[in-house]
Amino acid sequence: MALAHTLGFPRIGRDRELKKALEAHWKGELDEAGLRAVGRELRARHWQVQKDAGIELLPVGDFAWYDQVLTHSLTFGVIPERFHTHGGKPTLDTLFGMARGVSGSKSSQHSCCGSAHAQEMTKWFDTNYHYLVPEFSADQQFALSWEQLFEEVEEARALGHTVKPVLIGPLTYLWLGKEKGGVASETKNFNRLDLLERLLPVYGEILQRLAAQGVEWVQIDEPILALDLPQDWKNAFERGYNLLQREPLKKLVATYFSGLEDNLGLAAGLPVDGLHIDLVRAPEQFPSILDRLPAYKVLSLGVVNGRNVWRTDLHKALDILQQAQERIGDRLWVAPSCSLLHSPVDLGREDKLDAELQSWLAFAVQKCEEVAVLATALSDPQNAKVQAALAQSRAVQASRAQSPRIHKPQVQARLAAITQADSQRQSAFVKRIDLQRAHLDLPAFPTTTIGSFPQTAAIRLARQSFKQGKLSAAEYTEAMHSEIRHAVDVQEKLGLDVLVHGEAERNDMVEYFAEQLDGYAFTRFGWVQSYGSRCVKPAVIYGDLSRPQPMTVAWIRYAQTLTRKVMKGMLTGPVTMLMWSFPRDDISREQQARQLALAIRDEVVDLEAAGIRIIQIDEAAFREGLPLRKAQWQGYLDWATESFRLTASGVRDETQIHTHMCYSEFNDVIESIAAMDADVITIETSRSDMELLDAFEAFEYPNEIGPGVYDIHSPRVPDTGEMVRLMRKAAQRVPAERLWVNPDCGLKTRGWPETEAALVNMVAAARQLRSELA
Repeated sequence: MALAHTLGFPRIGRDRELKKALEAHWKGELDEAGLRAVGRELRARHWQVQKDAGIELLPVGDFAWYDQVLTHSLTFGVIPERFHTHGGKPTLDTLFGMARGVSGSKSSQHSCCGSAHAQEMTKWFDTNYHYLVPEFSADQQFALSWEQLFEEVEEARALGHTVKPVLIGPLTYLWLGKEKGGVASETKNFNRLDLLERLLPVYGEILQRLAAQGVEWVQIDEPILALDLPQDWKNAFERGYNLLQREPLKKLVATYFSGLEDNLGLAAGLPVDGLHIDLVRAPEQFPSILDRLPAYKVLSLGVVNGRNVWRTDLHKALDILQQAQERIGDRLWVAPSCSLLHSPVDLGREDKLDAELQSWLAFAVQKCEEVAVLATALSDPQNAKVQAALAQSRAVQASRAQSPRIHKPQVQARLAAITQADSQRQSAFVKRIDLQRAHLDLPAFPTTTIGSFPQTAAIRLARQSFKQGKLSAAEYTEAMHSEIRHAVDVQEKLGLDVLVHGEAERNDMVEYFAEQLDGYAFTRFGWVQSYGSRCVKPAVIYGDLSRPQPMTVAWIRYAQTLTRKVMKGMLTGPVTMLMWSFPRDDISREQQARQLALAIRDEVVDLEAAGIRIIQIDEAAFREGLPLRKAQWQGYLDWATESFRLTASGVRDETQIHTHMCYSEFNDVIESIAAMDADVITIETSRSDMELLDAFEAFEYPNEIGPGVYDIHSPRVPDTGEMVRLMRKAAQRVPAERLWVNPDCGLKTRGWPETEAALVNMVAAARQLRSELA
């Protein structure tokens, strides 16, 4: 019989219980015992939910208090010196300090002393999930330092479950980290791959401990096998797994997010007991994998999409599985394509979706059911439950294909009429910037923020009351106007140069716009984790996209009436709208991005007509959308860049276009970022100590840049001197006359006291920098 298993399950809870518990703990409202109790309850519930759905081998180790990579860093003892516990074992305070930073005033609450900045955070491959980047030194030592995995195995086994612990593989873990120096840092050309032989004994110790607990299988995630790997890393796979094969337990190496391609032979030949591949993102891997798989090895096929919300076409999936079963028999396992971490928890919670649309969707619980049905269908095809599921799947696919709500001729006609001129500004940047500087009359090192200000309890209550009908439209508008007046007043008093309205009326930078576009649908409980306690609720693109009416103009126009300073209009770009939504799977991403570009272009033009002189079009997910394989990059970069330009090119030269990008590595895409032709780009650089600007310096990026001078993901408030130091480093890479001063990202998740304190220091830093230019 084919075995049904999952690679991981969402950890946040169907009602975001983990988020709420974490934030209560950080506020001092929930002690550690209470927090741990929430974690135990969630794990028990999620194991049982999967088991009830028909999953036979349950994942353990997919739960994390903040991030699974961070959990591994504590497990291996990879704890930067600034968080060291001085001989003691790491604690939850250590973990949260590494994730969020430690303020000097709060140091007594943490295992480390003094102020410490958080570890760098970046995107998990091509997803919107963020992980904490491990910091390696040349003298790095590894030691088993964190017992969480073993404790959770005991929990699951005590509940009667058959479990499969999940580990990030040694090569992927090292790949995800960065060399950060250390005692032996004077050694030239230190390469973190050199640490493999030191790391492997800890993996061996983990496997031995798990075997002693009665575990049979362990899942070792090596998603970097889906990347273009240097030869020395390929060689390291063979060397490392030859050493690990001596250790106990059956080992399933899991790959996902892309195809194995040139690494197929390497992955198939590793001395392990099983291999998982992603047939959703890379269906072309089948059936060639069958020809390369050794006769003893299990093959896990990921045929249910772990990253989107559409129901699986069970007939297509079953056809593939039946072909595989004919070749390898009971060595076949059935699974989602990747961990269900990237999927909402349970569609059964939804009570507002219309019946037709809901019938097209599946969340994590339903995906587990699909996996189980497919596994059962291979051994018992006449099973009544299987037959009912297959009939329902056929009806769902037909309903989507035939629904008139999906295809809109007027949208398709407008796309067909686009010309090359539609994606070109009137003049080149060198001409535009002179006009803009004269028009805006800003000082050197102009200060601004990325857009949002704290979303207070009062704001959330007003929004909730309005949706529940407890506030009229006029009352809600006045409540938001009051918040806008407050945000503008604060910025005026702080002395910021370019103001924002604060986005009080916006629930989310994507959802807010999606709610006003035709072609989007929305869930009530479709939350997924972005990082730590930060959860997002992606909207669902189900049909052709268009903008019926202006979305932001009235709010921004009102804000501009409150000040003589420049008010910046705030929009979300087409690529980010696409990447942070659940996209359609029946047309290409390019087509969806171009539809979004035209809708947002209309808003840009309307903002300019309303007198707004700076318009920011955030493309936080631009780098995230890059395919994992370089051979596919140019196609994506061409349409992503063109989509942004299509959005931004309907305005006069005097109107300044900004964009913002989140934690990303820019080196490989810097030419395309320049080709976007935004007048100003703001980026998150504080956690990398301005290292991310190296790409802009090497490329000689021509336009203006706002490198973030402080990390908004941490409650820590840096002093003016720290910000000045960072901007001086920036000025070594980018001419001072092209630099802006701003935070790393929006301030939505922060409180007003820390926001004002940090911005006071930021404005003071800009003034000091100006005095140094004089």
